[in-house]
Amino acid sequence: MKDKKEVSGVEYNEKLLEVRGLKKYFEKHKGIFRKKVEHVKAVDDVSFFINKKETFGLVGESGCGKSTTGRTIIRLYKPTSGKILYDGEDIGKLDEKDLMPYRKKIQMIFQDPYASLNTRMTVADIIGEPMEIHNIASGKEKEERIIELLNLVGLSKIHASRYPHEFSGGQRQRIGIARALSVNPEFIICDEPISALDVSIQAQVVNMLEDLQESFGLTYLFIAHDLSMVRHISDRIGVMYLGSLVEVADRNELYDNPIHPYTKALLSSIPIPDPELAEKTERIILEGDVPSPINPPSGCKFRTRCKYKSDICKETVPKLIDVGNKHYVACHLLQN
Repeated sequence: MKDKKEVSGVEYNEKLLEVRGLKKYFEKHKGIFRKKVEHVKAVDDVSFFINKKETFGLVGESGCGKSTTGRTIIRLYKPTSGKILYDGEDIGKLDEKDLMPYRKKIQMIFQDPYASLNTRMTVADIIGEPMEIHNIASGKEKEERIIELLNLVGLSKIHASRYPHEFSGGQRQRIGIARALSVNPEFIICDEPISALDVSIQAQVVNMLEDLQESFGLTYLFIAHDLSMVRHISDRIGVMYLGSLVEVADRNELYDNPIHPYTKALLSSIPIPDPELAEKTERIILEGDVPSPINPPSGCKFRTRCKYKSDICKETVPKLIDVGNKHYVACHLLQN
């Protein structure tokens, strides 16, 4: 695979998206009459920003809230609280009518290429439908644009009349990418776009996403659990645990100098192809299970699995602080 280009310093006026104190709680009803309400705190006070033409990687264990974060940003879920600023406009509070212009600017590539495509529609219909909804193209112009998009993602004109079940997983994901590109978006949320694909296909899809970013000046939120792939494609990376961000840094800074105990454990799980080097590398095994998002621990959510915990970890929620080199960590070890 190609190596991701380095990006220079961060300036405020380069920001395309800024998330401030984002929360997404899901209600869960209990009891015979289902009157008791519990809240699943899927996303709990998350803040970060993404610069224009940048790729921000979001990683963490399954169930940590990274996909919910992406779906809330694109407003598939209505946020419980917090702000989602897109070019300075808080889109978290807009109704469906006012959201329409942003539906065009922000698109999503879904994790499952089998479930994200309508099996009763042809490829041409799947790619062409967003163009009609947003009044971008119709008739012959739409047909030409569909063929152009198919060629762009490595397919051809002959595929336009076929149905999703006639394609492999990698080809279906290419169709999903073509659909996302059909409305000329600025920002694409990639929700684990390669996790359901064969390893041999994953690199092809990632390289294609990088080529498209360079050609069209796209901005990505890249959500994944493949830590080596996230390092390859991302400019900056945020690490999530139980609905909250615990560390944010430039990709090389994060991988070369992880600070939070959870990040260290996460990175130690990356397979090393060299057997001799793998034997010398310390594996950090976390004890216990991930707590329930319905009733998360007080204070630091990671304290139930952290060997460095102290009394303050139980009492106070750690805040993300800058430890230098634009490296942000939420840990009381650094704040005492």
